[in-house]
Amino acid sequence: MKKIEHIGIAVKNLSQANGLYARLFGCEHYKVEAVESEGVTTSFFQMGETKIELLEASRPDSPIAKFIEKKGEGIHHIAFEVEDILAEMRRLQQEGFTILNEQPKRGADNKLVCFLHPKSTQGVLVELCQEIKEQAAGAE
Repeated sequence: MKKIEHIGIAVKNLSQANGLYARLFGCEHYKVEAVESEGVTTSFFQMGETKIELLEASRPDSPIAKFIEKKGEGIHHIAFEVEDILAEMRRLQQEGFTILNEQPKRGADNKLVCFLHPKSTQGVLVELCQEIKEQAAGAE
């Protein structure tokens, strides 16, 4: 793992949370993005080398909606940047961690992502993320 890529915070109202965190950080968010497959709308703040990702449920059956219903607003996950997500998933499975998805999924902010089950990480939802590297047209 290379570094902490971002910290995800579940919020009920993204617009209100953007205002609160803009005042807290002294800067505006740089991006809002919907991830339909996960039923979430995200907003990102850049804090040095690390980002803060705010997550609002876009449908009532989404993982974020269920999280907020059960635990309330707050820190949802910590994400680590990796060079090769497939290799890291294999390594972590061999180390005994439970991976929540068999294949990486497309996440927000141009990332491939997968999650580790919190039961295997002392209650912390861990996300692995790898920058999606688009091949140049005609490149092999």
